[in-house]
Amino acid sequence: MKEIIITKNDSDQRLDKFLTKLCPGMPQAMLYKSLRKDCVKVNGKHIKDGAFRLNEGDVLKLFLKDEFFEKSSSENDFMNLTPDLNIVYEDENILLIDKKVGMVVHADDEGSSDCLINHIKSYLYKKGEYNPVDENTFVPSLCNRLDRNTGGIVIAAKNAEALRIMNQKVKDREMKKLYLCIVLGTLTKKSGELKGYLFKDEKEKRVYVYNTSKKGTKTIITKYKVLKEKNDLSLVEVELVTGRTHQIRAHFASIGHPLLGDGKYGINQINKKYGMTTQALYSYKLKFEFSTDAGILNYLNGKEFKANNVFFSNMFLN
Repeated sequence: MKEIIITKNDSDQRLDKFLTKLCPGMPQAMLYKSLRKDCVKVNGKHIKDGAFRLNEGDVLKLFLKDEFFEKSSSENDFMNLTPDLNIVYEDENILLIDKKVGMVVHADDEGSSDCLINHIKSYLYKKGEYNPVDENTFVPSLCNRLDRNTGGIVIAAKNAEALRIMNQKVKDREMKKLYLCIVLGTLTKKSGELKGYLFKDEKEKRVYVYNTSKKGTKTIITKYKVLKEKNDLSLVEVELVTGRTHQIRAHFASIGHPLLGDGKYGINQINKKYGMTTQALYSYKLKFEFSTDAGILNYLNGKEFKANNVFFSNMFLN
């Protein structure tokens, strides 16, 4: 038998969701069978309903095999990292990080611990703000993500309530995320809205954009504004109305203006000419625009944050 006391970070969760995170080695079918077989008590009462909501201070008694509670041996790899972060903003609830180009946000297929979320956990651990020993299920988590070769602002939540709220705000698009990119050529219209239909090819790990809807495609909308032009290149600010895989890169390539440095959708001959080995794309500005209550994060409403070290911006400044 294992006894668990529900903390603030565990509260307001469904019982089944909590148990799924607490017992990673337990198959889902067995989890629900355990509930039916009265293997779970909350405050002395057997609970069969997985949708039961947990409250801070609840006492769980779990009559489950110890092997179900075993965690992955790599879960605490972050403790061996020396945190390397460019912090744009930090408070008691969230972190805004300017992610480096080339860094993955989560562990890749090779299982490397050198990823953004582990650097964040290491940073908070060394500050004394996070210790896995004190948590049943919560870990600091990212609320958005960027591709390995795209730099820019990533949001991380320090506690469960901030994570829940921020995830909802991201889902409901109650924030404005702006990107900077360099595209080849000059656009006839200096601002506008592009619309297309994107198909994701999982085998090729690339996407295709069409002017008309086809089977398996999803609508994409990309707003843009040309900021500067120089040497047959354009510095463009982009706002994603939809957020699909490789949307900015593929959408501009589909209209004949691929991103500089893009080896997948761009023109390698021109990339080599400018010595660009990665796409000129950066998530450089974030503004919170809450239209509904944000609870403990209401103080962020209307605030704007900017990444100041966009690596390719010097091409237009010099």
